[in-house]
Amino acid sequence: MKTPHEQASITEALLEAAVDSIITIDSDGLIQSANRSTEQLFGYELKDLIGNNVSMLMPEQWAREHNDNIRRYIQTGEKHIIGKGREVIGRKMDGTSFPIHLAVGEYRNGDKVYFCGIIHDLTARKNTEQALERSQRLEAIGQLTGGIAHDFNNLLTIITGNLELLERKLQDSTNLELLKEASEAAELGANLTDLLLAFARRSVLRPKVMDVNALVENLFSMLRRTLGIHVEFDARLSKDLWPTLADPGQVETALLNLAVNARDAMPAGGSLFIETSNTVIDEHYSAREIGVEPGDYIRISVSDTGVGMTENVLEKAFEPFFTTKQSGRGTGLGLSTVYGFAKQSGGNVTIYSEEGFGTTVNLYLPRHDGVAEAEHTQDDIADQHSLEGRGELVLVVEDDPRVRKLTVQRLEILNYRTVSASDGQEALNILKNRKDIDVVFTDLVMPGRLSGYGVVDAARKMHPDIGILMTSGFAEDLLNADRLSNRSLSLLRKPYRQADLARVLRTVIEADD
Repeated sequence: MKTPHEQASITEALLEAAVDSIITIDSDGLIQSANRSTEQLFGYELKDLIGNNVSMLMPEQWAREHNDNIRRYIQTGEKHIIGKGREVIGRKMDGTSFPIHLAVGEYRNGDKVYFCGIIHDLTARKNTEQALERSQRLEAIGQLTGGIAHDFNNLLTIITGNLELLERKLQDSTNLELLKEASEAAELGANLTDLLLAFARRSVLRPKVMDVNALVENLFSMLRRTLGIHVEFDARLSKDLWPTLADPGQVETALLNLAVNARDAMPAGGSLFIETSNTVIDEHYSAREIGVEPGDYIRISVSDTGVGMTENVLEKAFEPFFTTKQSGRGTGLGLSTVYGFAKQSGGNVTIYSEEGFGTTVNLYLPRHDGVAEAEHTQDDIADQHSLEGRGELVLVVEDDPRVRKLTVQRLEILNYRTVSASDGQEALNILKNRKDIDVVFTDLVMPGRLSGYGVVDAARKMHPDIGILMTSGFAEDLLNADRLSNRSLSLLRKPYRQADLARVLRTVIEADD
C-alpha cells in the first residue's frame, strides 16, 4: 500500500510524462500548476506561468470568452466548456497563435473550485488537413482541365485543318496574310492546351537520366538575358548531385518559368539565386505533403528578393489562371505547370514566401540509380520517299462528324481513298466486309463499348498485315505508352497539321510493306 506522499509523487511523474499540456487553474483563472509539455508548447518557463491568469495563453477574443464561461458556470452552474472538449486558439509567448483542442474538467477541494485543462496542439493535424484539401482541390481542377483540353484539341483540329484546306484555294496575298494570322492564333491555342495538360499531369513526358547541374549551367546565359541588367544572378550547384529521371525539356521550362516569375516580382531589380542539393524526404515530411513518397530526391531551389506573397496569394499560387500580374502580362499558368510537371515526375514543389522579403520555390525530383532506358522511336522516312499516298484505302474511325469529314478531305488531298465509320462497331462491320483496307486511322476515345484499342485488336485479328495509326486529343491516352508500344502502334496527337499526317501515315504504310 502506497503512502499518500508516494501516490502524489507518482501522479506528479505521470503529469510530467504526459505529451499534452495539462494546466490547473482556480476559480479566478489563476494558474496553479502546469506540466513540462505546457512549457514546451507555449514557450514559457514554469515560474512565468504560476500565479498568472490563464488568459495569457489565449488571444484576447478567446480569453474574454473563456473567462465569461468560467464566471457564468460559477455563478449559475451553466456548463459551456466544463466536461467538454472543443477547438480554440492558443497564443505562444512570442505572440503567435495556433490551433488547440481544449478539454476542461473540474474538481473541488472543500468549498474551493479548481479546473483542469488538457491542451492538445492541432497544428500538425490542421496542416495535414489543409494540404489534403489543397491537393484534392488541385486534383479536381486538374481533372476538369484535362477534359476541357481534350475537347479544345478536337476543336483546334477542325480549325487548323480547315485553315490549311482553305490556304490551298486562296491566291490573294491579303487573304493569305489573314489566314496566316488565324493559323498562328490556333497554334497559340494548341500551346495553351499543352500548358493546361501540364498542370493536369497529363503531359507526354520524355524522361531521361539527367544531370540537372549540367542543364542549369547550360541555361546561365539564357537566364541572364531573361532576367535583364537590373537583376543579379548567382548559383550554387552541389558537386555530388544525384542523377534524376525526368524530361530535360520540362525541367528547363520549369526553371525558366520560375526565373520569369522571380524577375516580375522584382520590378525595381534584385537578386535571383539557384541552388541544387541532395535531400532525403522522411515519413514526417511525407505525411505533411500529400502524395509525396519518402525517399531520396534532388532539390532545385530558386530564390528571389522580390515583393513576396501574401498568405492568400500563396494559397492559390498553383491554381491555373491565377495571377497577380496586370492583364495581358501573364497567363497564370507558370507555377501551375511547374506543379503539374513535378507531380507527374514523382516529385513535388513547395513555396516559401514572406511579403516584402522574397520567395523561394523548391522543386523536388526523385533520385535515379538505374541506367537510361533506350528510346523506342520509329526511324524517319528517308527524304527521297514521297509523302503522298499511292491510292491506298484508309478506314477513318472518328465519332465527331466534323473531325471525320475534315480527316477524309485531308486524306483525299494526299491521294488516299477513304471509307469512314462513326464508332467502333461500324468500323468492325466494315472490316468484316472489306478485305482491301490498307490502314485503319482511328480515334482512341469513342462512345460505345468498342474503343480505339478494341478496333485495333479486332482489325489485326482479321487482317494481320493491316497498318494502324491512332489519334487523340485526350492526353490520358497519350500517356499510355506501354499499351501503344506493346501493340507497335503509332499515335498522332491532336491538333495536327497536314504535313504531320502525311509524314506519320507514310511511315506506318512503309513500315508494314
